[in-house]
Amino acid sequence: MRSIAKSSKIWSLRVNWLVERVCVFLLVVLVLDVWLGVLARYVIPLPMTFTEELARYLMIWMALLAVSSGIAHREHIGVEFVFSRLPDRVRRFLAVSFDIVAFIFFFALFWYGIGFAERGFSRMTMIYAMPKGYPFAGVPLAAFMACVQLLLIGVHDYFSDHAPETTGAAIAGQKEE
Repeated sequence: MRSIAKSSKIWSLRVNWLVERVCVFLLVVLVLDVWLGVLARYVIPLPMTFTEELARYLMIWMALLAVSSGIAHREHIGVEFVFSRLPDRVRRFLAVSFDIVAFIFFFALFWYGIGFAERGFSRMTMIYAMPKGYPFAGVPLAAFMACVQLLLIGVHDYFSDHAPETTGAAIAGQKEE
């Protein structure tokens, strides 16, 4: 059973490694885009209107994808004061229960997000004149990544020898195995 928990942890960290790199890339592009927009507006008077719309879509995609990284590190909202004082069995039960509830939520977001993105292909963005389905695809993609992380962390929580000590220490490597 310990090998299942360890494999789940390894896969969660691998997926998170990729998501973090994508988020950093999106952040770098976002910062460069905002700088270009400021320069185009105040320093070099160029008619560059695309920077605002690009910044909006980059920020949304980055923030949505970062949710799965927060799940991998268990850096989401939790009542630490109460959780850390509970017995081992109760902490494990609560951790797995929270994983299941969150998985259901993100799966619903994924499922309905697909329809949302599909409907977006019939509408065009103002500046780029591209289908809004591309920016909207960030919702089901981020929800899918959150589901993957919740599944991996849930398997880890269930099969691990010890229940998480704190809500932020399940996968991030702080005190496990």
